[in-house]
Amino acid sequence: MKLCRFTLFLFIIVTIGGCNWHKNRLHVNVSGVKVADVKIHRYDLDLFKVPVTDLQAGLERIQHTYYFFLRTDLNDAKKLDEMKAYLENPRNIDFQKACESRYRDLSKVERDLTEAFRHWKFYFSDAKIPRVYSYISGGDYTNPVQIDDSVLIIALDTYLGRDFKPYFADGLAIYKADRMTEEHIVPDCAREIVNTAYPEATAPNTLLGGMVEAGKRQYLIDALLPDVPGYLKMDYTKDQYSWAVKNETHVWAALVENRLLYSSDGQYFRIFLADGPYTMEFSKDSPPRLGEWIGLQIIRSYMQKNPEVTLEMMMQEPDAQKILTLSGYKPEK
Repeated sequence: MKLCRFTLFLFIIVTIGGCNWHKNRLHVNVSGVKVADVKIHRYDLDLFKVPVTDLQAGLERIQHTYYFFLRTDLNDAKKLDEMKAYLENPRNIDFQKACESRYRDLSKVERDLTEAFRHWKFYFSDAKIPRVYSYISGGDYTNPVQIDDSVLIIALDTYLGRDFKPYFADGLAIYKADRMTEEHIVPDCAREIVNTAYPEATAPNTLLGGMVEAGKRQYLIDALLPDVPGYLKMDYTKDQYSWAVKNETHVWAALVENRLLYSSDGQYFRIFLADGPYTMEFSKDSPPRLGEWIGLQIIRSYMQKNPEVTLEMMMQEPDAQKILTLSGYKPEK
């Protein structure tokens, strides 16, 4: 009986470990990492409190707090006219009112960002933690989050939910509107941190190179946000993420059997790495960027089997074939 119990216990331990093998390395203890609690400075609120009838004086009162946005000569009549036009623009007013209603409290975003920064500092001790602001972009859907030196700015009006009518009036695709929610703010911030720290120097020569490069960045996002659901970090829906997990072997087989890994044909880069509603070569239930998804699995395997490789070493390794070989990647059938 004791032997049976021991065998069962061992089976449970192995099973749990097997299910979470790719997570173990990234679930680190960051409690000792000193990072100031994030405070999001609400330029989106304070700017619109400034009366346009006394614009210069009002801007001068908040200029010190929001110098990143107001580093200009407030005696310049042209600059004041531009700001007045911005504040009186009906579109900007509508976006701001929606943000004020939807985001009365950003404490959860602040807590999650603090944890992301703590992980960033854990892995990269010299990392600078940016000061964070929110603002109204008037619909800058291309740049919902931006980093400029020591400042991170969040266009809060790009996170008002898929049912926000102006998004569709602007012709925004449904798959993009699906991602414009509060739960996507922190993953988008993590993505911008990674892309700013590691800008792409040269375009990959092969599809495998592009997949591995995308996988590296996604793995680094995982490292910053180990407890955030995978579908959010991949910018997938829950159903798309489930499809990717279930069809990993099928996707890998298609890449190998069709000899696409070493292709330099731009059309395959677009099919497997470009964003969209789904991956064209598969069903409409599939997620986009399946090359990035497979690249992430390759990197997970590589990092798990090579524990001496740090995140910095991983990001600096230029040889995609070497990474694939050392990963021993082979999805289960």
